Amino acid sequence: MPAMRIAIDIRRMTEFGVGTYIRNVVRTLGRLDHENEFFLIGSPVKVEEIGPLPPNFRTVPVLASDRSLPGYREFRGALSGLGCDLVHIPNLFSVPRLLPCPYVMTVHDMLEHMSRAREQSGFWRSFHFQMTKRVLAGAARIFAVSNFTRIEIEKLFEIPSERVEVVYNAIDERFLHGHATSADRDLIARRYQVTYPFLLYAGRVSPHKNVVRMIEAFSALKTELERDQAYPDLKLIIIGDDLSGNPDLRRTVVRSGVQHDVRFLGFVPIEVLRIFYDAAKIFVFPSLYEGFGLPPLEAMAHGTPVVTSNVSSLPEVVGNAAVLVNPENVFEIMRALHRTLMDQPLRARMKERGYQQVTRFSWETSVRRILGAYGQIVHGGRVDARQQPAAD
Repeated sequence: MPAMRIAIDIRRMTEFGVGTYIRNVVRTLGRLDHENEFFLIGSPVKVEEIGPLPPNFRTVPVLASDRSLPGYREFRGALSGLGCDLVHIPNLFSVPRLLPCPYVMTVHDMLEHMSRAREQSGFWRSFHFQMTKRVLAGAARIFAVSNFTRIEIEKLFEIPSERVEVVYNAIDERFLHGHATSADRDLIARRYQVTYPFLLYAGRVSPHKNVVRMIEAFSALKTELERDQAYPDLKLIIIGDDLSGNPDLRRTVVRSGVQHDVRFLGFVPIEVLRIFYDAAKIFVFPSLYEGFGLPPLEAMAHGTPVVTSNVSSLPEVVGNAAVLVNPENVFEIMRALHRTLMDQPLRARMKERGYQQVTRFSWETSVRRILGAYGQIVHGGRVDARQQPAAD
């Protein structure tokens, strides 16, 4: 078959979630495919973050935001001059009409759509719903990152199931570089003054992440541990966003009486985050909504027990390798943390199950499925996604 010419929109590569997806998909494509031609549409500086790519990858500079009219014009103009067979849009957004080639789209979750449905009314709610439905209906294939997300797409927008294919995310390969060394632990002791046992949360601190209830559960856990005379110096470390847009978190810490036991470290690079995962007693992730949810798998790769939510995609992602809780019940979160901290046989089982669970997801498997879909669309027309092999 003739080589395909595939464009990939990389303009959101600096964003949480979507950026991780773009980097890993492109990096893995570079390892697997030296035949087809790939055009990375976006900032050349962002492409450098991916690392070395083979000669069949080319950057096409487009600097305007994909959320603006100039961005639409620049993107469409760049695409028109490439003669591509297909363009991969790695996130759900309002793809303009009149693209010069078919598009496939990755949908990570329905969070933005649901937020708009709550916040808007009347004309604008209907407008955004119809725009989103049009975008999804126009895609030659939709890649959903979990079965949970697939079901939401099909139910909310009446998209036929044969148009939606589950292609799982996987953790960044840098989380697979083995356990932290004594030098690594010395680094977080020196740089962050972490010399005590701690629970860890890593991720955004927006409301759906449920960080307020996590802090309240930690406060209750400290009281319980005081009665047990155990872990008197236990802390909660929160890694992720800047707190400037979330003043409720600071207030919750003070109200809960744990201002000396909760630390907000902001963003840390992956090379440092993996040390924190490795050193944590428990990774806590009580999110109310996830389209996939990578952080629990990242923690499992380091043998760290995970307590997470029993809602949305999380049971699908963690399998039987985590303790699941009702994320709206602070007492239940606290009891799960207490049990996971104190029950050594449980910790050992979770460690081994976690290692096994991580192996169920790999970028190589997922990108091979994506490549297969590209080929079916370009060379063979639209194919029923249900007829393809199940994801690992």
